[in-house]
Amino acid sequence: MHVVSESEQRTTTTPAGSMYGLAGPSQGSAEVSTWRVELGADASTPVHVIDREQVWMPLSGVFEAQVDGRTEEVGAGQALILPAGAVRLLKAVGGSAEALVAMAVGGMAMLPGSDKRIPLAWAE
Repeated sequence: MHVVSESEQRTTTTPAGSMYGLAGPSQGSAEVSTWRVELGADASTPVHVIDREQVWMPLSGVFEAQVDGRTEEVGAGQALILPAGAVRLLKAVGGSAEALVAMAVGGMAMLPGSDKRIPLAWAE
């Protein structure tokens, strides 16, 4: 059994928000990575692709998810399942938004049209 707390060393801050690494291989999890994400008011992720399925579980606020040309809003008490390989953008609407995210270990990000794989530091 492992108890993992958020730490400055496992936090990544971008212009859109912050990702707080929780479970991952560096923290003793062999199969699942989890993190908490906070997006500022009306901030959005870049358009990107993740090569693993992700499950976003909003804790507060509302996220607008644009996935493969479809748009949905999701808030607390809901789960958003994003398929592997889907082109996506997530945006906080009406204020800031916070979620827990889960994904199989080893997921990588890519920009649409690129083969360059980008590790997710907060998920390692």
